[in-house]
Amino acid sequence: MGAAQSPSVDTSPRARKTAAADRRRERTAEIVAATRALFDERGVRDAQIEDIANAVGINRAIIYRHFSGKEELFAMTLVTYLDELVQEMAAADDESHRPAARLRAVASTFLVYGEQHPPFVDCAQALLSRPRTELMQDVSEAALFRLGRSIANCLGRLVRVLEAGVATGDFVISKPDLLANVLYTQALGGLHLARLQLSVREATPGFPEVAVVSFDEVKDYLIEAAVAMAAGAGSR
Repeated sequence: MGAAQSPSVDTSPRARKTAAADRRRERTAEIVAATRALFDERGVRDAQIEDIANAVGINRAIIYRHFSGKEELFAMTLVTYLDELVQEMAAADDESHRPAARLRAVASTFLVYGEQHPPFVDCAQALLSRPRTELMQDVSEAALFRLGRSIANCLGRLVRVLEAGVATGDFVISKPDLLANVLYTQALGGLHLARLQLSVREATPGFPEVAVVSFDEVKDYLIEAAVAMAAGAGSR
């Protein structure tokens, strides 16, 4: 019998281009995974580009061949959190329940996830603090599209709950999409307060007083505020 023929390798320009694109996607995914791991281990502030490059086994300059800058890398890492979060929100949303109960369950899931994943909150808040024009300069259109899609998926779950409440008469909302965006940003701010676990009040005129506040207290206030807004605030 003759020797077995080895399979031919496609070396056409198209095949080489496809292989290069595959390698680029794999390396991009490796960098995002390394960034996520460092975020989870050290937090956003202590995760440096050099550390991310070392974790992947590459020179830091290579990172900038895959991402326009640190902001884009962080945005793509935020996508990994959002994609996890939307799955948890979907699992918590029992459509057989009344809209208010569904809203409480979805909002609670969002807040608990944020409390368990501080880097998610830090990344989301950092991007929200950037002016739109700056963000569009620092993050590519493709990356912004992926980020927007992931945020929209999370908001979409919330919008469906709000729309269900409008249909049953439990909620009075003229713009469910807008309220969903308001609740999203409100929750991120509330999670910052929950992390500090401190509240400030004026004990006597001119004299502030600091009190300890628990995550559960903040969470409960945010959830009931969301239900109250859905039930009436959106009617204006």
